Amino acid sequence: MKITVVGAGNVGATCANVIAHKELANEVYLVDIKEGFAEGKALDIWETSPINLYDSRTIGVTNDYSATAGSDVVVITSGLPRKPGMSRDDLIATNAGIVQSVTENVMATSPDAKIVIVSNPLDVMTYAAYLTAKVDSKRVFGMAGILDTARYRSFLAMELNVSPKDIQAVLMGGHGDTMVPLPRYTTVGGIPVTELIEDDKLEAIVNRTKKGGGEIVKLLGTSAWYAPGAAAAQMVEAIVRDQRRVFPVCAWLQGEYGMSDIYLGVPVILGKNGIERIIELELNADEKALLDQSAEAVRNVMGVLDKMNA
Repeated sequence: MKITVVGAGNVGATCANVIAHKELANEVYLVDIKEGFAEGKALDIWETSPINLYDSRTIGVTNDYSATAGSDVVVITSGLPRKPGMSRDDLIATNAGIVQSVTENVMATSPDAKIVIVSNPLDVMTYAAYLTAKVDSKRVFGMAGILDTARYRSFLAMELNVSPKDIQAVLMGGHGDTMVPLPRYTTVGGIPVTELIEDDKLEAIVNRTKKGGGEIVKLLGTSAWYAPGAAAAQMVEAIVRDQRRVFPVCAWLQGEYGMSDIYLGVPVILGKNGIERIIELELNADEKALLDQSAEAVRNVMGVLDKMNA
């Protein structure tokens, strides 16, 4: 079993670290374009193996995809953060170019790999990878919903003073302010969350979740990495161990929820083949309206990429 993480920055290195600690593969490769960067990160992670008692070997390479050949799962975290003065279209153009180039290299060396996209803007970068990979969409999907629901559940755990282990939640839509947390499908130890918390407090938590990434940026001056890295690693675990976990994942819709030709966050069963099945929930009118709104925002961003590729 071989797993590759492309991009050895904070998110990628955290993801590789968690994957190694969980011993999800014999070899975990880190790839980066900066000379020596992935090698250093991988060596640092490997040097924790005698302390944390695991055998997964972490290996770093500089822009050498031949070393990663035959990877079962590839996580792509590559991309640049949005800088002052950079428009949304500039960010999409820059990161789409990076993701498409990485995907081409991945498919050339690991044609059977499942590809997990973490790069932002998440929904459109997953779309860019899918267009480039030219494989079944169940093998190309994005990590956003697991991170967003983790934030949602962690905020609820703090408010209710309960273990986050007992909180289950579903969240749909695009990754960003238009995401759609679903309190109706949120439970605490099997108890509907609406029976345990006042409506106004729940609404405040939902709104905090939508701005969760921005809250971290405001505090740190940079994007989060521990939670995103761990969330991507959890997806990898579900795939390599064929756990068939039910997760919110950015998936290619072809008629589900009345939508087609769009990458959007929906609940899926994740297993050895990637997306084993997309789960269609019964949404009420308000929930469907919010999902439609979110989808429209995602389509607008996908349209920017389509114009660039035209």
